[in-house]
Amino acid sequence: MSYSLGETLSEVTAEAQNRMRKTVDDLGRELASIRTGRASLAILDPIRVDYYGTQTPLNQVATLSIPEPSMILMQPWDASQIGAIEKSILSSSLGLNPVNDGKVIRLKIPALTEERRKELVKYLHQVVENHRVAARNARRDANDTVKKLLKDKKISEDEQHHNHDEMQALTDKTIKELDEAAETKEKEIFEIG
Repeated sequence: MSYSLGETLSEVTAEAQNRMRKTVDDLGRELASIRTGRASLAILDPIRVDYYGTQTPLNQVATLSIPEPSMILMQPWDASQIGAIEKSILSSSLGLNPVNDGKVIRLKIPALTEERRKELVKYLHQVVENHRVAARNARRDANDTVKKLLKDKKISEDEQHHNHDEMQALTDKTIKELDEAAETKEKEIFEIG
């Protein structure tokens, strides 16, 4: 991706910080959608329901709640949508079976098997690596822009070296945050009970 990173070092730094912050925030959203052994409404975020021809987020067609640690309860605002909601859950990659009683849908979150936990951790590592790459790309783009500023004689070599060190420190800090978030999620996945 090509980004306009600005004409001054402060603009370049601010844009790189912004991109790295977005990378950390995006990882947080993605980790929330990875299923652990307990109920979380975030696992339903990617599910879209065919609501009269429009793909609508599940939380916009039903009231979602967690009555107990391993169950999610969905009460559609429009009872005629119960079948569409059930179909969307069944066709999702969650691997969960909804129970429809005609008024509400219950989604029992089963305990994860050891094999499924290992698959989730493997997926988790892929997701985190993609976010590390995004952070490194932000650093690379910032460094390229700074090189261009040096070439255009808008900054000195000392400023370039200082900014290069600053970008490396920012990247290291961002990758540390990503790794800490992944470590926390991995512990959640392997937590039994």
